[in-house]
Amino acid sequence: MKFSVHSGKHVDTPGHVFDHFYDSGFDVDTLDLEVLNGPALVVDVPRDKNITAEVMKALNIPRGVRRVLFRTSNTDRKLMWKKEFDTCYVGFMKDGAKWLVENTDIKLVGGHSLEGLKLDGVPAGIYSVHCLPLRLIGADGSPTRCILIK
Repeated sequence: MKFSVHSGKHVDTPGHVFDHFYDSGFDVDTLDLEVLNGPALVVDVPRDKNITAEVMKALNIPRGVRRVLFRTSNTDRKLMWKKEFDTCYVGFMKDGAKWLVENTDIKLVGGHSLEGLKLDGVPAGIYSVHCLPLRLIGADGSPTRCILIK
């Protein structure tokens, strides 16, 4: 079998975006599974809005929440199943990511593209999330089976 570690539903490590994490050996094999499993909050992002600092403030995510799954219009438009990249993709903007790091306790961010989550039909609220990536040594991502339990 041959496929990209970023295919379908998958987990990215910080090394996927920041080389210094990858060069330091922070790969899928070193991920703390406690971060990937436990209580999670599903939130609705206003449709067709990127996740900016302003959007993060408006979501009113309580302190202490460690795992958040962001349902965006990407889910509505079924972007994961398109053959071509959609340039209208909704995601985190730099100021939104910075605000998240500086003002919340969130350690796990999930979205349509943990990556590829199927959140249509899942009401906003608290769930138990369970994500188990393949233990790939030296990889910056891994396919994963991720489930939510109410």
